[in-house]
Amino acid sequence: MPATKKPAIKELRKVLIANRGEIAIRIMRTLHAMGIKTVAVYSEADRNALHVELADEAYLLGPAPARESYLRIDKILEAAKASGAQAIHPGFGFLAENPEFAQAVVDAGLVFIGPTAQAIRDMGNKLNSRALALRHKIPVIPAADEREAGADFAERVKALGLPVLIKAAAGGGGKGMRVVAHLKDLKQSLEMSKRESLNAFSDDHVFVEKYLKDPRHIEIQVLGDLHGHVMHLNERECSIQRRHQKIIEETPSPFMTDALRAEMGEAAVRLAKAVGYTSAGTVEFMVDADRKFYLLEMNTRLQVEHPVTEMTLGLDLVYWQVRIAEGHPLPRRPGPLRARGHAIECRIYAEDPAADFIPCAGRLAFLREPSGPWIRNDCGVRSGSEVTTHYDPMISKLVAWGETREASVARMKEALNDYIILGLRTNREYLLDVLDLPAFREGRLHTGFLKQHLPDWQPRQAKLEAALLAAALYRGRRQAQATGSAPAQRNPWQTVGDWGR
Repeated sequence: MPATKKPAIKELRKVLIANRGEIAIRIMRTLHAMGIKTVAVYSEADRNALHVELADEAYLLGPAPARESYLRIDKILEAAKASGAQAIHPGFGFLAENPEFAQAVVDAGLVFIGPTAQAIRDMGNKLNSRALALRHKIPVIPAADEREAGADFAERVKALGLPVLIKAAAGGGGKGMRVVAHLKDLKQSLEMSKRESLNAFSDDHVFVEKYLKDPRHIEIQVLGDLHGHVMHLNERECSIQRRHQKIIEETPSPFMTDALRAEMGEAAVRLAKAVGYTSAGTVEFMVDADRKFYLLEMNTRLQVEHPVTEMTLGLDLVYWQVRIAEGHPLPRRPGPLRARGHAIECRIYAEDPAADFIPCAGRLAFLREPSGPWIRNDCGVRSGSEVTTHYDPMISKLVAWGETREASVARMKEALNDYIILGLRTNREYLLDVLDLPAFREGRLHTGFLKQHLPDWQPRQAKLEAALLAAALYRGRRQAQATGSAPAQRNPWQTVGDWGR
């Protein structure tokens, strides 16, 4: 329920950021602009990291593995106490959606820049959030829960209609998620999903949803203050995903209408109010071809893709997170917020898209970031930085704005072409090829888009080399046919001719 009394205003002077990399740096930039001192924390692997250098002070948490450093609540609270920080911002990932961490921060007499522990707990379990949504008349995808159904579970799954999607009740990010097309595969798939969920979230509770064919993933950004006011900040289209994780996001959605935006925005606000939500959060929906939407989940934190909302609305979500945590009310605006233009974000990862997006680790030999009007790059590394296997391999969030969708996509392509990253494989060329697809340019997006349009993607150089090799072998066969004998064994590149120069 909303707060019933006005909170006291507490101006923050020093904030610890319980995170690393680009999100820690992005939060620092806003805090510094607000005149707030920043405290970084780091693992031994991040001793020379950029976020450590840019902070006003920094504290070592422990060894490289996250469970021994960035997930150590006690160490983070010790650093906050030693530094004299008044508040902690969790960023995203790590402990950002951990209700025990949020409560521990408050119990230590500090301000948690985020929602309450109870709101995180209420929304953190997908089955709980489904039940809450149903009570507030928000559509959800038909589902079956094994623990609830017992011996009738298989029949309930069959009644949903195959295929179905197994999901982890306690988390997201694609962990524990599997599509089941045949009932005979259900048992084995459940066991695999439970193991994965247990490893990722320390909870093996999974459930099954009706699998929607080619839905869009559209989310609504919300802000709630300590005075009981909640507002939505329009939508983001997040349908371009690999392994159930987003890599391109944009706003406005090319699929959206004013009526649908109003309906989805009102549903998101209703859900947020139901849990007394404060700070920035995102209500995520699946939307079918008929523009019927269904609740997916609520992320009780700042999202990776938040910059596109900031670029089109001209606001700073971290600034408002801090203001809300200090006790300031949100501005009361007449009518919905009006966006200007279009923004698109590409996540730049150290990974190999040609090898099922396997993460790549190593040293960045050289990095030149793109720049120019209406280009933003939230980056966590520099030339010489190490990308390790211990953490997410995202290098930066590259954002482009334009008056129209076509203009922002064109600007993004220019920025990607200007982005030079040497020493590690990245998904830069892959992103360029996605943006060039006619279906993308026409806005015909869905969560299976990449599998449909780029199932066997190879980098351009590899494609060129394959074409040259094929040409060389073809020329060799033609020569053999002409002479009636097999060609001599030699390097096929020698037959390429001027193509290879």
